[in-house]
Amino acid sequence: MRYRFILTLVCLCAWWPSVLVGRDSLQISLLTCAPGQQVYELFGHTAIRCRNFTKGTDLVYNYGVFDFDTPNFVMRFVRGETDYELGVVPFRYFEREYALRGSSVKEQVLKLNDEEMHFLDSLLRDNYLPENRVYRYNYFYDNCTSRARDRIEDALQGRVVYPPGVKNATFRSWVHQYTKNHPWTDFGISLCLGAEADRPIDGRSQMFLPDNLRQAMNHATVHGGGGDSAIRKLVKSETEILPSMQEGVEEGASFPLTPMQTALAVLALVVVCSLWEWKRRRVWWGIDVCLFFLQGVAGCVVAFLFFFSVHPTVGSNYLLLLLNPLPLIALPWMVFCVRRGKKCPYDVANVAILTLFILFFPLIPQKISLVVVSLALNLLVRSVLHLAVARVKGGIVANK
Repeated sequence: MRYRFILTLVCLCAWWPSVLVGRDSLQISLLTCAPGQQVYELFGHTAIRCRNFTKGTDLVYNYGVFDFDTPNFVMRFVRGETDYELGVVPFRYFEREYALRGSSVKEQVLKLNDEEMHFLDSLLRDNYLPENRVYRYNYFYDNCTSRARDRIEDALQGRVVYPPGVKNATFRSWVHQYTKNHPWTDFGISLCLGAEADRPIDGRSQMFLPDNLRQAMNHATVHGGGGDSAIRKLVKSETEILPSMQEGVEEGASFPLTPMQTALAVLALVVVCSLWEWKRRRVWWGIDVCLFFLQGVAGCVVAFLFFFSVHPTVGSNYLLLLLNPLPLIALPWMVFCVRRGKKCPYDVANVAILTLFILFFPLIPQKISLVVVSLALNLLVRSVLHLAVARVKGGIVANK
């Protein structure tokens, strides 16, 4: 009987203060999910967890929800016009999803006062209203991670101070950290990013990545608005609530060679074939169709992003000098000249442009992949071969 009385007293002590102030008992934390194996999982994820002990609810607010069935989803994504929205799920569903994925989840309980917690809870619920939940997604500047950070800052009564970020870091260098074990994905992203992705960014901009935000939160302090203390830590505690199950999980099947290995193999093959063609004074124009068609297709992608996409880091892409749609237009003309043994003006211009690009690419204010330089060498070898064979054949005709 005595133990039952004590248990009842403890429950009343926990419940009675919330009745007096008329408010629920809350705990709000930041959830950081580790990267997965799929392309869309490579950078991890961020969400906000709100536990209401009075009502017995445990919800996760996730700013990373999108709908593949949206009309023209792929085209809108390429153009940078993708709309994401805030989603809300019970924590047990969120936890189950990442458990099945094998990704760890770390929870940082935020050190907020009572007013801040209730304001943040109200702010998130207001964001979830149908008229407020949709926003224009931008991977570097306005994504699911930066949205979570901004909502937390909106609720703080004081000013939050973060530690400085990594010195001289860029968007491209951070992306490479997460894609280096997926070389073809890394190469594809590198082709699309322009010079703006190579500019140094400050610590706040580096928080576009979930784990960068998590680490910054661990060392962040709030100045003012914390009750008795003028300065307080933003994070009360951090725990790993879901362990990683990815040890020993290998990357899915992909092309066996890296982009650099593939580029070098193709370059060696092109050089050997071109030497044989020069010796025989003939050109296998099928090789040119493959190379210049590939250049033109890649150029269509780069040009589309450059001129039509609103992504802020693709409109300054110097690769447009090399990768553009012009080869697709010039290819029939080039093949015609090759088959007739005539000098093609496009080859003359191509040799000049490619030579300048290969010699001076280190001076371009953008990080250029050596894979691209290898492609330029392939194209240069072919154009030089065309002009050399045409000159010899032209000389033979003149002598006759």
